Amino acid sequence: MFRNILYPNRWEALSNKAVTLPHRGVSPPESRDRTVSSPEDRDLTISPPEERDTGAGCCEIVLTILAVIIIIATFPLAICMCLKVVQEYERAVIFRLGRIREGGAKGPGIFWVIPCLDDFRKVDLRTVSFNIPPQEVLTKDSATIMVDAVVYYRIIQPSVSITSVENANLATQMLAQTTLRNMLGTKNLSDILTDREEMADQMEMLLYEASKGWGIKVERVELKDVKLPHSLQRAMAAEAEASREARAKVIAAEGEMNASCALKEAAVVMVECPAALQLRYLQTLSEISSEKNSTVVFPVPIDFISSFMKK
Repeated sequence: MFRNILYPNRWEALSNKAVTLPHRGVSPPESRDRTVSSPEDRDLTISPPEERDTGAGCCEIVLTILAVIIIIATFPLAICMCLKVVQEYERAVIFRLGRIREGGAKGPGIFWVIPCLDDFRKVDLRTVSFNIPPQEVLTKDSATIMVDAVVYYRIIQPSVSITSVENANLATQMLAQTTLRNMLGTKNLSDILTDREEMADQMEMLLYEASKGWGIKVERVELKDVKLPHSLQRAMAAEAEASREARAKVIAAEGEMNASCALKEAAVVMVECPAALQLRYLQTLSEISSEKNSTVVFPVPIDFISSFMKK
């Protein structure tokens, strides 16, 4: 009634046009496109200015005057109830008769509140981390695995985090769990085991796009552990062992081929130089004599034997 008396033209204009309210938990396009460089920047509003009643009504003015009179009458005892302090890493979101006060969040330091009219909530701006419980995920290639992760985030818009979502911390945790399951469901098992950093960056981007409307910035996401079923572990171990044996056989075959090529080149050199063959005989005798053997074998040249066979 007081508002119709004070602002008749305004309420007639609002009654003649349809007012579209934003979806719950999603900030308007003006606030989503705006970047915040630091937590000290002014908080974004939930709805456009033309859709919010920022004017003070008669009841609020009367109650404010009465509260000020009471504070003056009870001075200095009322100072203890009016002055509040927030730490460097905190901000205070003040509500006066249910409305957020202009100027955004207060702090750090001392700020002024009016008892019985103002209510405030402290918001911690420090980085918060939480563990995502192990999630059972069915990968793209139909493999069932258990994956857990850790998420680091912080609040960059205190007023938005209070007014746009009931519990920002719980909402972020639930969003991280569903995002982890949905993202890993589109990946193959080999990609999950080898490209953890890429998937962590992709999950961080998805969480940031979904939670920035709540005044939250996701800073880092890390995949902690990927647990495979025992049957799948045995199959992968057998596959890895077979792959190692195949590589060992290939390496041995390559070594024999290289040795054969080297032996062929040595035979060509010995054919061209008969003295090299005699030196090889002497080297063989020295190797035999170095060991304590009762039997000594003397290699006989094939040419010498062939001459006796001809006779």
